[in-house]
Order: sequence, then C-alpha cells, then structure tokens
Amino acid sequence: MSNKGFVSLVGAGPGDVDLMTVKAVRLLQQADVVVYDRLVSADILDLIPSGVSRISVGKEVGKHCVPQHKINETIVNLARSGRRVVRLKGGDPYMFGRGGEEALTLIKHQIAFEIVPGITAASGCSAYSGIPLTHRGMSRRVQFITGHFNDDEPLNLNWKSIADPDSTLVIYMGMANIDMITGKLIEAGLDAGTPAAAIENGTKDQQRRVLTTLGKLALEAHAEKLQAPVIFVIGQVVSLANQLDWFVTEEATGLSFTENEKTSYG
Repeated sequence: MSNKGFVSLVGAGPGDVDLMTVKAVRLLQQADVVVYDRLVSADILDLIPSGVSRISVGKEVGKHCVPQHKINETIVNLARSGRRVVRLKGGDPYMFGRGGEEALTLIKHQIAFEIVPGITAASGCSAYSGIPLTHRGMSRRVQFITGHFNDDEPLNLNWKSIADPDSTLVIYMGMANIDMITGKLIEAGLDAGTPAAAIENGTKDQQRRVLTTLGKLALEAHAEKLQAPVIFVIGQVVSLANQLDWFVTEEATGLSFTENEKTSYG
C-alpha cells in the first residue's frame, strides 16, 4: 500500500449522534477532509472541527447528486494528496452503503484504509421503536433486504424465501416500492395480518413510526406522507412495539396501533 494519505470508511450510525462509536468521533477530530452522505445528520456534522474540509456526495433515490464512480475518484484523489480522509456514511459502511465498492477501489489504487463499523438502521431504528429484531418464540432469523435497485432495475428477489413467518424482515430504501413489495410478500404466502412497522427518521428527535399490518403497510405509510429515510420492519416482533416503547417524541404522537389492531395482537 502507498504511504500517501489514508482513508477511514466510517459508519455514522442511523442518526442519533450519541450512537456513534468512540473511534468514529476520534477520527472526525483528526481528519483533514470529510466526505459525507446525505443521511449523515446535522448533529454529527457539527462534530467536525472548524477548518476541516467537508465534501457532500449525498445521493437520493432517483436523483444521484454524485455518481458512485465520481465518489470513488474523489476519495482516491484526496488520499493521493496525502490527506487523512474520513468517508462518513450513514449507518454501517458495509450494510447497503457501497463501502465494499469503495474499499475495492482503494485497494486497486494501493491506498491504505480502514473500516469503522456503525450501528445499522435495522438495529438502531427498531430498538428506538420498541421492536426487538429477534425474540424467543417469535423470530428465528432476521433478513435484511434492499427495497430499491440501482438505476431503477426491477426488484427481482426470491419472494418465497423472504416471506417467512418465523423471521423478521427489514427493508431498507423501500418507500418508493412499498406497494409492490407488500403485494409480492402476500402473494408469496406471508399473512396480510402480519404485524408491520414503518419508521421515518429513526433514532432522531423527528422519528415517526407507523405500526400496522403487512396488508395495510403501504396504504398507511402513504397516508402519513412518510418520506425517506424510512425503514420497514415486518414480523411478529412488531407486536411488542407498544409494550417496549421507550423513545417517545412529539412528532410520533398518534402514530401507533389502532384499538382494533391492539386487540388483534393481544
């Protein structure tokens, strides 16, 4: 590896600044330049010392502000100039964060790097919504899937395998396709009455959650006008959300189970 420059691919977590790792905060303090994504919260960006260069490469579904190959080039060029680069990514770099692609680019160009894991949205947002990803007697496994492919490619997934009533299903980046996703899951055999949640801005003060069923998930997510970032959790564990709820925000008030749904979930 070249001795010039160094890149830290750092997970910023799901949004709450207090969920960042000690190492992530330390690297921000030591960085020469920070290259960050759209989902990195303002509170986290405030940790960057004044005078440190900041480069936004945020991307949105259907609107890529900076193409991935340009992000790769930016990171390589900054490192080649001898700088300590922090590539700050929402959640975890290797969980739907394209961190693997960026790491392979750095290897190709013989640039030294490290990976600093972050709390991924699945665990962070579910915990802040009162939903354990696993629970004895309810969930034997957890599945993470993407609800959106690059360049609007068809979402071709093994729906039969995914539609497992004994698992917890977490869908990243699925707001745009939630109607199709819920339809495919029901078509593949997953009961429409399966508890389901949509979580917007998880772990942040602006967090909102909609607790419902698989059959009503798309309709209620649209009715509440949820906007990305939204993560979906589907499975029996969602039925524990009201009992285990501890993170209540003003914005979340009123977005919960209906009385009928509470009764049906026991």
